[in-house]
Amino acid sequence: MVQTTSDPPWLSLPAEISTVLRPVVRDIVEAIIEGIPRGVPVYAMPMEGRFGQGVRQGVTVALNRFLDLPGTRLDALSPDGKWIYESLGRGEVRSGRSLESLLAAYRYGARVTFRAISRLVDVSQMSPDVLLSLGESLFAYIDEISAASAQGYAQEQSERAGEQQRLRAELLEMLLRGDSSDGGPARLAAAVGWTLPESVVVALVPFPHVEGLRAGLGPEGLVAERGTDVVVVFPSSSGLRRRRELERALAGRRAVVGPPRPWQQAGESLQLATSAGAHGIGRPLDAEPGGAVGAVGAVGAGATVWVEDHLAELVVRAEPLATDDLARRRLAPLEGLRPLVRARLTETLLSWLRHQGQRTPIADELFVHQQTVGYRVAQLKQIFGDDLDDPEVRFELELVLRAGHR
Repeated sequence: MVQTTSDPPWLSLPAEISTVLRPVVRDIVEAIIEGIPRGVPVYAMPMEGRFGQGVRQGVTVALNRFLDLPGTRLDALSPDGKWIYESLGRGEVRSGRSLESLLAAYRYGARVTFRAISRLVDVSQMSPDVLLSLGESLFAYIDEISAASAQGYAQEQSERAGEQQRLRAELLEMLLRGDSSDGGPARLAAAVGWTLPESVVVALVPFPHVEGLRAGLGPEGLVAERGTDVVVVFPSSSGLRRRRELERALAGRRAVVGPPRPWQQAGESLQLATSAGAHGIGRPLDAEPGGAVGAVGAVGAGATVWVEDHLAELVVRAEPLATDDLARRRLAPLEGLRPLVRARLTETLLSWLRHQGQRTPIADELFVHQQTVGYRVAQLKQIFGDDLDDPEVRFELELVLRAGHR
């Protein structure tokens, strides 16, 4: 009979070889069990408990199934056997080991099996062709076992990734709700390996621009779908490094990033990002995505909009949270002053801004001498530095002072 290329190598083995080998299966199993810890160092552990039982079962099932194959066209693995080797692959993921360790153990087992057969059976009674087919069949069989374990390994990884993604999305929603009761966010963050930062920013990315977003953000970015956008929660800090990292990940995605907030108030960052997006804050009026700058102060249509850089525009649209943010930012130089001194200087600053630096109307409004006005203005210039020469900063200062911030 001519063997076709689709025939398994064990078809050419005489069925009688199984009768010869079955009596030594137990000895071969013990040789493999004893040798694996030496041959594959990652398994250098006592072959006891569930681990040892699993290895012993896998080896025994494998050898007995192999001896069912000579002279047949049977598949290498029965459904039950395939399940066993898929489960071993899944177990490697759960144990934190690489798949290569398990595949190395299979290869080692095949070598030990072939050597044990040569030692325990009178192979002189076998023709060279039979010995060659036996070796070929054994390693082809190990390839099938390896493929089943690789499939189980990949399935476990995929399922774990999906579960991790679900838990990360659940954590994101919990942060946006401001739900910090019973330590829930801390426990969920620990479960997904995410460290709760002191502050976060929340970004909105429209769906047409989300391809590769998770990979670009890395493990520090929490991502979930919301309506027609994808929402991102990302750690923030006072330094520029975090902003640059996020800027790179969001480049060209038409993202809107809310201002930093303590993680307990992440919802406020989302609210401001949503408001800025709804009003087209920072977007050109007449440019296509990726086009040139349009309106004054606007950025390229594909660029990231950082709401903290456009707080005054939101204030003009009566966004109270933006007013608070702008006040904290613009009045920060006054922090540390005694309340009475701060009140006096902010009063003078508002009058100075309102009257464009003219001393007489300022003095009249404040009921002080013009020299007092000059002294206070000098203090303000020393505190704020060159910022008071910037028309945009002066505009923003007047906005927050008129809104009642002191």
